[in-house]
Amino acid sequence: VPKKLKDALALIDKEPGRWRVLAGGTDLMVPLETGMPPPANFINLWELKELKTVSITASQVMLGSLLTYTSVRNHEILCKEFPNLAIAAAATGTVAIQNRGTLGGNIANASPAADSCPALLAYDARLNLISVNGVRTIPYSSFHLGYKKTALSPNELIHCVILPRTFKGWRHFYRKVGTRRAQTISKVVMAGAALMKKNGVYDIRIAFGSLAPTAIRCFGTEDGLRGQKISTSLINHAKKTLLTEIAPIDDIRSTAEYRRNVACNLLEQFLWSLGP
Repeated sequence: VPKKLKDALALIDKEPGRWRVLAGGTDLMVPLETGMPPPANFINLWELKELKTVSITASQVMLGSLLTYTSVRNHEILCKEFPNLAIAAAATGTVAIQNRGTLGGNIANASPAADSCPALLAYDARLNLISVNGVRTIPYSSFHLGYKKTALSPNELIHCVILPRTFKGWRHFYRKVGTRRAQTISKVVMAGAALMKKNGVYDIRIAFGSLAPTAIRCFGTEDGLRGQKISTSLINHAKKTLLTEIAPIDDIRSTAEYRRNVACNLLEQFLWSLGP
């Protein structure tokens, strides 16, 4: 249980691959309940105050990776400027999980059903990854390489999430579909954001979770909507494009056909919310 970030970085650099990083620990309960013993060597980051800060400038907001869901959902600027992320935090687990679960943990766990990931994609988030060698910044969209695979090197930690303050005047949409309203893993989760002008959609972001091996930005669907006015024919075309970008599967929680239908319905709901 290191008290300083530099001590944690030194340890994982000295013995890369030996240590498993523990943030809030909420995802650790899953293998424990299924009887699968976790790796024996853990680094508990919970005492690292450097990773629990929020830094705000005129151009961006930097969220420490150990910021809890509760802190995210209650932060005034996040609720005002990045409401999809605040709603995602409120939709994650229960109050107890929100008090312990962290934004960085949700990202590093690399689940395609993670509640925060589509919101981060929709807001063009970037990540600062830190090691003893310094800090490197990457687009969040390039962090997840595949199912449970990330761009994180063995000697790196997620230092913070960076959100650009460029979404003033945008409209926001977030919807999580599961078997119940709380403590459920999403069957489909969507985050959308759009900037509207008189001639229609000026700019737009569409992201989904639980529809591919990672959370995804639907760039093709977005491209077909920019510069267009919302109409039934445009929405039908957007749904056809969306189906070429997603790759849902049948699993214990749902079917691929259900996920495809729900994804199209959510996209339609989002687009109609922008007005005809």
